[in-house]
Amino acid sequence: MTKRYARVQTPDGRVHYGFLHLSRELQVLDAPPWLGGQATEQVLPPETYQLLAPCAPGKVVAVGKNYAKHAAEMGGSVPQEPLIFLKPPTTVIADGETILYPPQSQRVDYEGELALVIGDRVCCCTPEDARRKIWGYTIANDVTARDLQQLDKTWVRGKGFDSFCPLGPWIVREISPGATLQTFLNGSAEPIQCSTIDQMVFSPETLVSYISHIMTLLPGDVVLTGTPSGVGPMQVGDTVQVEVEGIGRLINPVGQRSIAAEN
Repeated sequence: MTKRYARVQTPDGRVHYGFLHLSRELQVLDAPPWLGGQATEQVLPPETYQLLAPCAPGKVVAVGKNYAKHAAEMGGSVPQEPLIFLKPPTTVIADGETILYPPQSQRVDYEGELALVIGDRVCCCTPEDARRKIWGYTIANDVTARDLQQLDKTWVRGKGFDSFCPLGPWIVREISPGATLQTFLNGSAEPIQCSTIDQMVFSPETLVSYISHIMTLLPGDVVLTGTPSGVGPMQVGDTVQVEVEGIGRLINPVGQRSIAAEN
């Protein structure tokens, strides 16, 4: 069984990283694993913690149109070089948390993706070096207010609402190059998105190398590698499930974001 690395919070507010056993007991580490965290003697029973997003990235760098069929369904061609954008860290939520449908939008789409977790400082590196800088892999949903994205002609607002980056449920160190990525809506038997990750236009190491020549990536940062074809709208009350073979499944309900200002 592949080791699963999780991040949790206990009722006293403490946040821990650790190995998640099949029993759901968490073997606590003394630091984030990509910073050399070592196992301690502390073990948390499953009823004593809440699962958080598996990391708390300083930035989330996302990639658009990285599957040819998705580029076509968006009415465009495959970019000549990676098309990158940023999602604020405040978009990140955990498995099981609610995606909040903003009142400003009339169409919010799911976008199931493979996510990379950076393990070391990366600046101006080659793809070969970038491969060693990718510490692990998790699952993401690059939620998008499609109407606002198209209206604004930029992607900041449409991609940047709070809760628009479900991430998790945990991190694994290795993944098969031909792993299957699938998205399901409301428990449907048939996926609404289905592809293998080797269908990416630009490979994970190519993406990390390219990004590192623009901005420095730091330990714990996250790179979203793009979504395959089949994107479509979610409604309040829906549940979206993204699965990546070898990692698991990321499940989030969709709820309405309050129009009232939140404190």
